Amino acid sequence: MDKRAKNKGTIGNKGGRPSKAEEQNLIEHLTPLHPLAMKAFDSALKDKEKWAVELYFKYFYGMPKQQIDHTSDGEKMSAPIITVKK
Repeated sequence: MDKRAKNKGTIGNKGGRPSKAEEQNLIEHLTPLHPLAMKAFDSALKDKEKWAVELYFKYFYGMPKQQIDHTSDGEKMSAPIITVKK
C-alpha cells in the first residue's frame, strides 16, 4: 500500500535554509565589518597569499567546468554494436 498520502513532511525548517529575518540580522551585524574585511583581503592579495589569489579568481572568473574522463586504463571506451534480428 502506498503510504505517501500519510506523509506530513517536516514541520518548520529543520536543517534547511535560515529564515529571511535571520539572514537580514546577520547582514546587519556584518555590514560594519565590510571595510575591515576588504582591507584584510587586499593586504592578503598584495602579500600573494595563495588562498586569497584562489578566492579572487574563483569569484571573478568562476569555477572551471569539471569534466569526467570516461576512459579505461587510458583507452577510450567504445559503445557495443547492437544488431536486431527478426
